[in-house]
Amino acid sequence: MAVTAASAANTVEAVFRIESARIIAGVARIVRDVGIAEEIAQDALVAALEQWPESGVPDRPGAWLMATAKHRAIDLVRRKETYARKLAEVGRTLTDAPPPPEPADADDIDDDLLRLIFTACHPVLSTEARVALTLRLLGGLTTGEIARAFLAAEPTVAQRIVRAKRTLAKAGVAFEVPYGAERAERLGSVLDVIYLIFNEGYAATAGDDLVRPALCEDALRLARVLAGLMPYEPEVHGLAALLEFQASRIPTRTGPAGEPVLLADQNRAKWNRLLIRRGIESLGRAGAGPLGPYALQAAIAGCHAQAVRYEDTDWATIAALYGQLVRVMPSPIVELNRAVAVSMTQGPAAGLALVDAMAAEPALKDYHLLPSVRGDLLARLGRAEEARAEFEHAASLARNARERQLLLDRAAEAADRPR
Repeated sequence: MAVTAASAANTVEAVFRIESARIIAGVARIVRDVGIAEEIAQDALVAALEQWPESGVPDRPGAWLMATAKHRAIDLVRRKETYARKLAEVGRTLTDAPPPPEPADADDIDDDLLRLIFTACHPVLSTEARVALTLRLLGGLTTGEIARAFLAAEPTVAQRIVRAKRTLAKAGVAFEVPYGAERAERLGSVLDVIYLIFNEGYAATAGDDLVRPALCEDALRLARVLAGLMPYEPEVHGLAALLEFQASRIPTRTGPAGEPVLLADQNRAKWNRLLIRRGIESLGRAGAGPLGPYALQAAIAGCHAQAVRYEDTDWATIAALYGQLVRVMPSPIVELNRAVAVSMTQGPAAGLALVDAMAAEPALKDYHLLPSVRGDLLARLGRAEEARAEFEHAASLARNARERQLLLDRAAEAADRPR
């Protein structure tokens, strides 16, 4: 039955948002080029916009889009002599009949998605390019949406995505899932990209908003997809657990006016218990052996998530977990977080000694949380004037407007304390 153009367009948009990653992945397996695969997927989208108002929306719209895109991909391969070898590989199983209405085998779809994830996150690309391309191909976001999420100019993001596709093609990156040592190296890149996407939504580095929940949702969805595709990779479950735990706190991280709410002041009754349970389950799947960096961070987040009150937080376990994390992933930022945990178990003076030992660390030179943590420890020691100066310094380094205001408020609070 025919439908209105507006109704068809809404349906196409909704279906394509859900199915675009699978469609691009399925086509990329045929043409071996993610840039061409995305163009063909867009062609299928246009075909749906043209045909569905007259023919009606198919019973399986996602399968229709997939079949149409694959048919066009096959036609492209057959038209180009330079694809003769690829045609010999994939064309034997193809016929000249119209594409089937049913989707490909579920295992094939999963394999294609995994290939697409590893391709979009290939180390040959810059970090910014990996993030943009992943959100575009796997998150289904438009260039404008990616630009708004990262407070970047849309032409800049568009150029970044185009260059990323060209780089992959020029480097001859194979559309495949790596194995052995290369798989471990590449998996780290995939996990880092998903985490970066989540973290930008969880604690925006710049702009007026502290939290951008849509980015967190995109990253959490990608982590869940990856966990389903790679069920025997402990760190994949570790990342999924970490994001589940962190996402559970998002509704309480900001107040009515968007102002940041410190962990100690958050209403834990409003933490999402379903996400916390999912985090616990994912952490359990990470295995009983030595935990990797993401699983260790998940274990730390789990300690916070399972404390009914801030006062119930198991800081001793958190400090020990940070000690393990420092050994497997040496980082000044991890050391800074460990100093906070130590200050909660051994007192602010012990934490301050650790922080002061990091003062000359180049990686922390312009990191606003270093003076912020130092200000907090000084305030707890009653050294109000020094705390005020540290909070003001932290505010001068903060790029996010909400964080900057919080730090200025804490500086004013320290200045008002009796000497």
